[in-house]
Amino acid sequence: MKSKKLLKAMSLVCALAIIISCVSYAASAIVIIKDVKNVILLIGDGMGENSIKWTEDELGYEAFTDTLPYRGYSQTDSLSGTTDSAAGATALSCGRKVYNSNLCSLAVLIDGNGATLCTYTNVSEVAKSLGKKVGIVTSDLNSGATPAGFSAHTYKRELAEEITEQQKSSGLDIIWAADNGLSKKEEFEKAGWTYAQTLSEIEETEKSGRSFAAISGCIYYDDGSESAAPLSALTSCAIEKLDNDNGFFLMVEGAHIDKNSHANNKEGMFNAFTEFDKSVKEAVEFAEKDGNTIVIVTADHETGGITYNEEKKCYEYTSDGHTNTDVPLLVYGSDELVKDGAAVKNTQVAKFIADKLGYEGRFPKAEINFGFIGELIAAIYKAATAKIAG
Repeated sequence: MKSKKLLKAMSLVCALAIIISCVSYAASAIVIIKDVKNVILLIGDGMGENSIKWTEDELGYEAFTDTLPYRGYSQTDSLSGTTDSAAGATALSCGRKVYNSNLCSLAVLIDGNGATLCTYTNVSEVAKSLGKKVGIVTSDLNSGATPAGFSAHTYKRELAEEITEQQKSSGLDIIWAADNGLSKKEEFEKAGWTYAQTLSEIEETEKSGRSFAAISGCIYYDDGSESAAPLSALTSCAIEKLDNDNGFFLMVEGAHIDKNSHANNKEGMFNAFTEFDKSVKEAVEFAEKDGNTIVIVTADHETGGITYNEEKKCYEYTSDGHTNTDVPLLVYGSDELVKDGAAVKNTQVAKFIADKLGYEGRFPKAEINFGFIGELIAAIYKAATAKIAG
């Protein structure tokens, strides 16, 4: 009799524990942050809804990203139609639609020659103007379209040297990326950066300083090598370095969901997404403890046209390029950006970030280039000359 009573009591305790844990999780999941100090934006380059579903289905994986409480969609078209990563990044960082290849600028391209009508202020610059720290972490090259879209202004994404130079002279606090071979250690150190090349060197950088990392090891997932610097580890480290009384803005990009989907490499895409998902978990867990941080997860576009084949009962690639499919937009800490199941323009993300960081000035903000006509004439001349010579 006593044993039955004991068993019943233990069952009640276990049931109560489960209920409490569920309630606690639900409460943290639907929290609304009123006093926002930090914003973390995570961009899964090329990540569509089906990129997540395919990974979950094939690996039996439960994506942490799916647990974020507010979930809608982002509309990604650029002025060119189906967007590239440069125009996508510009929309997310500046709140303006531009032509493909433009980075934080509205420019006309004539056979690769550009004329810039205006440049746009991005949310990194907004955050710095408010005295906040700013970090950019990516598995791509530092001059890749997405990190460049938060740290440079050029008429086309291919200008890697110019992008790197602008990053060197920027006032940002962290830029950690794959080595593009253009960032010279001596030059960056002279410009006031601590220059790192490995995860251990990054971890040793001073919290109060500025650090630029040109990483040669694998970032988009942990390949088990000594040189690996997994994105989730970089995300955690960046948050620790950036955290301060005035707040920070951090952009984290998982670039290889896109890169592997261009190659229709599902295994590579799975690796890239699960590592990106771990980065999302790092960000949200910090936000839950901090109490003053909003986390946004989205993509610049979908890559691969991933669809579910009803006959084969499986997901598959139907393209090796970008599509204009709406992409996931998930938020922790606010229900203002997107309502459940609704779709908003990707430009709303930048406007939301600027607002939540406390910016009271005009945004989006453009600076007109009064040399546009001269640049346009020069671009036309160069294009015509090249055709005549060819």
